[in-house]
Amino acid sequence: MMDEELQQEETSSTPSINRMYESWFLEYASYVILERAVPAVEDGLKPVQRRILHAMKEMDDGRFNKVANIIGQTMQYHPHGDASIGDAITNVGQKDLMIETQGNWGDVRTGDSAAAARYIEARLSKFALEVAFNGKTTEWQLSYDGRKNEPVTLPMKFPLLLTQGAEGIAVGLSTKILPHNFCEVIDAAVKHLKGRKFELYPDFMTGGMIDTNNYNDGARGGKVRVRVHIEELDKKTLLIKSVPYGVTTQQLIDSILKANDSGKIKIKSVTDNTARDVEVAVQLAPGVSSDQTIDALYAFTDCETSISPNACIILEDKPHFVGVTDLLKHSVEHTKGLLKRELEIKLAELEDDWHYSSLEKIFIEKRIYRDIEEETTWEGVLAAIDNGLKPYKKLFRREIIQEDIVKLTEIRIKRISRFDSFKADEHIKATEANIAETKHHIEHLVDYAIAYYENLLKKYGKGRERKTEIKIFDNIQATKVAIANAKLYVNRKEGFIGTGLKKDEFVCDCSDIDNIIVFRKDGAMIVTKVSDKTFVGKDIIHLDVFRKNDERTTYNMMYMDGSSGVVYAKRFNVTGITRDKEYDLTKGNKGSKVMYLTANANGEAEVVSVTLSPGSTARNKVFDFYFEELAIKGRSSQGNQITKYPVRQIKFKEQGRSTLSAPKIWYDEQVGRLNTDGYGRLLGSFEQDNRIVVFFKDGHYELTDFDLSNRYEPQQIVRIEKFDPEKVITAVYYDADKTQYNVKRFHIETQTLKNKFLFIKEGPKHKLELVTTVQDPVALLKTGKKKTEAREEEVNLAEKVGVSGYKAVGNKLCEKDLLEITVEEPAIAPEAEPEEEKGHAAAKKEPSDDSPTLF
Repeated sequence: MMDEELQQEETSSTPSINRMYESWFLEYASYVILERAVPAVEDGLKPVQRRILHAMKEMDDGRFNKVANIIGQTMQYHPHGDASIGDAITNVGQKDLMIETQGNWGDVRTGDSAAAARYIEARLSKFALEVAFNGKTTEWQLSYDGRKNEPVTLPMKFPLLLTQGAEGIAVGLSTKILPHNFCEVIDAAVKHLKGRKFELYPDFMTGGMIDTNNYNDGARGGKVRVRVHIEELDKKTLLIKSVPYGVTTQQLIDSILKANDSGKIKIKSVTDNTARDVEVAVQLAPGVSSDQTIDALYAFTDCETSISPNACIILEDKPHFVGVTDLLKHSVEHTKGLLKRELEIKLAELEDDWHYSSLEKIFIEKRIYRDIEEETTWEGVLAAIDNGLKPYKKLFRREIIQEDIVKLTEIRIKRISRFDSFKADEHIKATEANIAETKHHIEHLVDYAIAYYENLLKKYGKGRERKTEIKIFDNIQATKVAIANAKLYVNRKEGFIGTGLKKDEFVCDCSDIDNIIVFRKDGAMIVTKVSDKTFVGKDIIHLDVFRKNDERTTYNMMYMDGSSGVVYAKRFNVTGITRDKEYDLTKGNKGSKVMYLTANANGEAEVVSVTLSPGSTARNKVFDFYFEELAIKGRSSQGNQITKYPVRQIKFKEQGRSTLSAPKIWYDEQVGRLNTDGYGRLLGSFEQDNRIVVFFKDGHYELTDFDLSNRYEPQQIVRIEKFDPEKVITAVYYDADKTQYNVKRFHIETQTLKNKFLFIKEGPKHKLELVTTVQDPVALLKTGKKKTEAREEEVNLAEKVGVSGYKAVGNKLCEKDLLEITVEEPAIAPEAEPEEEKGHAAAKKEPSDDSPTLF
């Protein structure tokens, strides 16, 4: 019986417990979201940050306070212990905006932590005192223990949330608002007030570069890519000059060492030389390309990171997901409201000041105080004053109430005796002027708000310029920059490939992230990822590292159709495939087999000798076949029939020439990279021995090859073009020693690649003004003290100086009053191809039917 009662009691209590857990979870989730993790849109602060600033305002006396004392004061408002408060105040202090710090506050770049709270000091910054506090416009609430009042939100008259950023994880949601530049936020606020469009992009204290193409206004679904600045100190040393947002120098070094240990990059050592500025020195291994290593650092280490913003804020006691544009607009409108309230409060105070000052003046000047001398009661005193003021009540802007009369009775005799009518009139006039000005500000609130923001920029904007450079990043393919850190082997008969088959045939060096293309004797082709050991099918006839979108590697193939016995020949590229899917390169009939296959990196077309079976009825049993007669088609094409007779063997006879035209190279000025995809400016068609010449703003030139991994800094380049040794270089530079402009003409005679040569006088004060490769350059010179009074003159630079070596000083062109010099550049005509190659390429290259699906 007792068991039944107990069971009934448990059954009846179960729903109650479930409801309690559900209620507790929702209350806890709501508490974490509203009170700990997500900032309020009104002031951009989480509760702990708001309580810290409020406590510091209570303690503020203009001097620094120990952080330990600030933590103790804040604990009156924040019920979560000193550790959370200490971490929060360090975080706010490191952002160098609201809190002025003293002592060792750590370093976000290196990850060094701040000193103990008893050793470091802080006080509110002048900026914080100006924008974040006003007791008259603050809404108050009781603290957690009911003993004190604390602000619901601070009356923040600035988009602090956008400037400082915010990050927090709550129950079921998170927020990540990236920091933006102080000056740019104010400029955007002014533009919004003026009704103009604006754009905002993140800016980090750690510097570096940022690609904001997919920022999506900071809303969910957006993404930014952040990169460090990498400089080439010399051919053996790279210097990393910044760290990505949220990454420390130690984390950066650890990621580099990890990539080196896994074979992705090849370096000798990494040294952290960070002091005032970030500097991580990377020593390269012998024979390693610096350009390829820079790409690999971006591809495999924390030198490039991706950040996904997620702007979530508390608005009207609920979490909302917004973009930074809406955040700024809301903040500006909130600031306008606060400014209006401050003006209205000020106006009311001025009106009260004018009212009482006028009352006092009349009370004393008209000697109304004498009317109370014979009154014996308090009511009589008040009535006497009221009667004395009756003739003047029409002069006042509001009704005179009893409180005003009582205030007059509190005036001391000493003040009456020293009353100065002139000073009283001046005070009233000044008050009236302030009232008029305040009313004007209220009526023109937008202009007043614009002036307010502009004043903030003027007072606090110096030294807060953008630190993160906005750039468009190139897309680095990891397979192209990974160092070959593995060896590929093959067991052709059994059909296995991999890096672990060390007893079998060595094929080539590869990277452990490469893909391998395999051709089998039965005409099948497959692409698979490198692994220790993979079965790809028996009778392998060719395999190599697969290069995605490679349109120059051409496969020359002959196969016998298993159904008809006919032998076909075909030429094809392999650009787009699906990994681990088998493709049949024959007609697909059972018994088909590949009789000849070569891979040609530059579209070469060889000559082969075909020998037919002795028993065939063909008249000519041995003949030559020229692959160059075939057009390059898709991999699924049938090919051209060679013979219907049985073939005994096919042998290589003679190396052929490439049937492809020289590759065209473009230079993309936005990312500073070469490409063959048509982005940027066409440099020309490049044969194997062709070079590129680059002229730099500092007066150096450099010859490079046309490897697509080369890196160029667009900001440092004056001119880049295909190198022609016959062209004469014309340069104009400022000679600081003689305070004049010199012109020189020279041939480039050096042959060393990737080595800079100075072609103007050595010294920091000399500067390059113009460089051109025009054959007969005619320059337009504008000289004078001012542009409005400039004199124009055309000068044939070729007649001014002869051609000499690149180290020559040159001849005087003009005095130091040169304002501008320009040379008209001819339009770049497309390069003419040799007629034979032009026709051949057009006849032989056909569109590929390769699938665009890639892994």
